[in-house]
Amino acid sequence: MAEKAPLSPASQEGMTEVAINDIVPNPQQPRLHFDETKLQELAESIKEHGILQPLIVTREGNRYELIAGERRFQAAKRAGLSRVPVVVRSADEQGKLELAIIENIQRHNLNPIEEAKAYQRLVHEFGLHQEAVAKKMGKSRSSVANSIRLLHLPVEIQRAVSEGRISEGHAKALLAIENPEKQRAIFDLIIKEELTVRETENRVQSVSVKSHTRRLHPLQAALESRAEQLTNVLGTKVRITPSGKGGKVVIEYYSEEDLEGLLKRFSA
Repeated sequence: MAEKAPLSPASQEGMTEVAINDIVPNPQQPRLHFDETKLQELAESIKEHGILQPLIVTREGNRYELIAGERRFQAAKRAGLSRVPVVVRSADEQGKLELAIIENIQRHNLNPIEEAKAYQRLVHEFGLHQEAVAKKMGKSRSSVANSIRLLHLPVEIQRAVSEGRISEGHAKALLAIENPEKQRAIFDLIIKEELTVRETENRVQSVSVKSHTRRLHPLQAALESRAEQLTNVLGTKVRITPSGKGGKVVIEYYSEEDLEGLLKRFSA
């Protein structure tokens, strides 16, 4: 049985070593997919050299909750380690998610869809504006906004990005088309004909030109601009449809968590 980690005052905030069985996974972990081969390779490396960089955890009663280092944690368990080095930090739920995102981004561990969902959670669950998210992550606002926009794509295209079957560049090119069916048609061509990002952009431009042969009415152009502003603020697709003197605003969401996050923002 693994020895219990010491609960000294020094371990409340700082570096220490704890029993691996006293660590529980982070429910805020933004990374969902791990390469099985690379995980096993890391486990073999840990068997030989140990963990070179400590995990980041926070205290939860008599246990520790993992904030960052999920891959090292899983590999350490495979390697049979009973104790692991950790850095103990104090963090609320928002702080845990922020730290996990930052570490994964710095290590280039998140795929584009995981990164987009992580940003969206900060917007929806914690009421942050995209500007605030960008500042915390050391990114530009446009970078965060463009990342979140990937979640406007059909689910099967998002899955292809997550699995590496198409690149983030391909996905961003598809965002220039608003019609999901046309997005799927170009996506099928990317897979079938192995289109490069440049070739995809050319196909998309061809479709877009056909769809915009007439100039937008000034009112429609203004409404599209307002819809884009709302999209950036809420972090999700917004459409405005005029009708007489009024109209309707349609706000899209992609999961129950998204809906709850939107409701929290509107009731704040």
